[in-house]
Amino acid sequence: MASRTIAEALPFINWVVLMSLAVGAVGLVVALRAVTDATRGYLAFTAFLAGFLGFLVLASDPALPLPQTLAIHDASNLDGPRRLALVAFVVLTFATGIELGRGRRARWVGIAAIAAGIIAMGLAAFGWAGDALHAVPLFVQMVLLSVVTGASAAAVVLAHWYLVSPRLSERPLVLTTRILVRALGLQLLIFLTWQAVGGDRPFASFTGDNALFVWLRLIVGLIFPLVLSWLAEKTAETRSMESATGLLYINLAAVLASTIVAVALYDTTGLLT
Repeated sequence: MASRTIAEALPFINWVVLMSLAVGAVGLVVALRAVTDATRGYLAFTAFLAGFLGFLVLASDPALPLPQTLAIHDASNLDGPRRLALVAFVVLTFATGIELGRGRRARWVGIAAIAAGIIAMGLAAFGWAGDALHAVPLFVQMVLLSVVTGASAAAVVLAHWYLVSPRLSERPLVLTTRILVRALGLQLLIFLTWQAVGGDRPFASFTGDNALFVWLRLIVGLIFPLVLSWLAEKTAETRSMESATGLLYINLAAVLASTIVAVALYDTTGLLT
């Protein structure tokens, strides 16, 4: 990947990474509120954090350049609907945080926030892919990135919350790590499927010009976090929260790096990973 191409891709990478963190985090909050005893302080804080990240996406969206050397298409025709969805996501996510801070379930406003975020990502995927045929797999990748990246960040916050809420049951963290394990497993399966059917020949990307980044995505970005999340789940089950926190910190670093690589590969080469 040429340095000029990477520099041009940075605003788009920033957009996807921040949006993935925001949508995934609020999605996890809504799920934990529905089925666990996670504290309202944690739930509200994480929802407000997701809203702030969404605001950063909204603020940076007008600065997205017209793609010139990238593999993605000009999506300026969808600027209006995408930004409207972003505004709705930010407002609804902050409203979710307010409701959770008051001790309410915030089910419907939370679901509406998630839906608005998914719509914004869908509009971005459709615009950058250029047509529906290529937009669907890109949209799938973006949704999975959101689940893994957002849940990884929210999991680190949750693990720290046990320091101030020692009576909190282990169920919220166990459920969070289980979600991560399953989402990463699905990511790995789809990654292998795309490499098998997406090129001129099966798994050609493992030996092509971008082989280094593809192998990094596989080993450091998928297999390594999958193992870490599984270990964090097992340590959380035994209430070894300090160990789980350390594992989740490493997991978050690997997942963020993996998300950046995945987005950069698609934006610069059109390769789905």
